[in-house]
Amino acid sequence: MANTLVQDLIESGIHFGQRSSGWNPKMGPFIYGKRNGIHIIDIKETVKGLLLARKLIQNVVAGGKDVCFVGTKRQAKEVIVQRVADVEMHYVTERWLGGTLTNFRTIRSRLSRLEELEAIQEADNFESYSKKMESQLRREMKKIARNLGGVRKMSKLPGVIVAIDVKRETTALREARKLGIPTICLIDTDGDPDMADIAIPGNDDSMRSIDVIVRELCKAIADGKQNRTVSTKDKEEGSSDGAQKRSRRAQYSATEAPAAPAAVNDAAPAAPASAES
Repeated sequence: MANTLVQDLIESGIHFGQRSSGWNPKMGPFIYGKRNGIHIIDIKETVKGLLLARKLIQNVVAGGKDVCFVGTKRQAKEVIVQRVADVEMHYVTERWLGGTLTNFRTIRSRLSRLEELEAIQEADNFESYSKKMESQLRREMKKIARNLGGVRKMSKLPGVIVAIDVKRETTALREARKLGIPTICLIDTDGDPDMADIAIPGNDDSMRSIDVIVRELCKAIADGKQNRTVSTKDKEEGSSDGAQKRSRRAQYSATEAPAAPAAVNDAAPAAPASAES
């Protein structure tokens, strides 16, 4: 399976970086060499970052949290919509609205407005409004759906942000860092790896390379959901086995304390508590 993954990555051209004249020196540890004025990314570093990202996502999803993909560049839109929708996660492929994470309450109010407009459309197709008002309401509904349609089912902050191209998604990454949300980023040789908690060095301009990365991360989401379902069943069986429950005082007076739960994001360093706005 590992050999197949490496082969898919190489065939997708993920190891081709940007021109050496426009590289970011911070990406030096991820670069294998240079050929014809173009940097070649070390495929071992790509696989290492991808495996760490998969482990983090699987643990986060198994713990009950969701993942939000951010890819507003043309090459990433179609891939994210197709892949992420299949695993029922959240995504932003149009424009990242400032405050999507840090001002989440306002975003939820706009989504409530979208549901209100859709209810009006379903009830009488705006026939009770004048043509001018109908045009305004339809335009408003279309705009909200275009910008926030991918996060309309996101009722709480995500556990992980996955971004394609750190240079393009700087606002989203800064908001995530401010809230302490781990970030996973596909970073080309002209990007800043300090913007990501887990960096996946690779070509972020190729639709095929983006597809391979998103595909593998979605597989980790599916595995995490399966583990989430299994753990829920185990809890239900444990609560219905007829064992007598202890009182709250008895729980604290027990001789052995329960083991602490494993950290969710053990695959990545904790994000700093604050960043530049």
